[in-house]
Amino acid sequence: MYVTIPTEHFETLPPVGMPVRRPGTPEATRNAGSYLFFEGDEVEWLYQVVSGVLRLTRLLEDGRRQVIAFGYPGDIVGFPSGGLHHTDCDVLVDARLRVFRRSALESCVGNPELHRQLLQAALGEISAMQDHFMMLGRKSAAEKLASFLHVLFERVGEETDGKRQIMLPMSRSDIADFLGLTTETVSRTLTQMRKSGIIDIEDIYRVVVLRPDALLRLSLGNR
Repeated sequence: MYVTIPTEHFETLPPVGMPVRRPGTPEATRNAGSYLFFEGDEVEWLYQVVSGVLRLTRLLEDGRRQVIAFGYPGDIVGFPSGGLHHTDCDVLVDARLRVFRRSALESCVGNPELHRQLLQAALGEISAMQDHFMMLGRKSAAEKLASFLHVLFERVGEETDGKRQIMLPMSRSDIADFLGLTTETVSRTLTQMRKSGIIDIEDIYRVVVLRPDALLRLSLGNR
């Protein structure tokens, strides 16, 4: 999942994920804390998240970390770059995954429909990545965090006691490394949103969205 630029018409967006489930498609389970692959590994498999949350990261030469993306249900991770993985990928929340051979992406022999779907997913990832880069370069800290929360609100928000909440299995430093901010800025901006009545912070892992329209406006730069 990348933080794409929200719109005011989410009903026009295509559904998340793609119908790649076929009889005989292998599945795998991974526990939180385990790794699917490391940067530089040869790509053998692609993974579609059925349940759970993944984290994709890279390390700079000086040891600084960048969180590249989070993998939520419907997302596909593991697309090759020169035949190799270009990130590390670990599991934040126990995950169930559909597994596809890399050859299904590279050749339509045997299953042209799966090849088409994987190719479309790869192209969609490129488009989402471009939107994410625009967000990183142009938005303020508050707009970035509001965009992040609103995308999660739309994708995986859960209704509880008449309120819609977002689970945040990642740490504040994960969010900071994803949005190009400091951990202190993330914490301070969340506090500001709470004081403004846009969200309520139940605990470190759970945010309740009280005013979704205000959250969307903030993500678009309309305060």
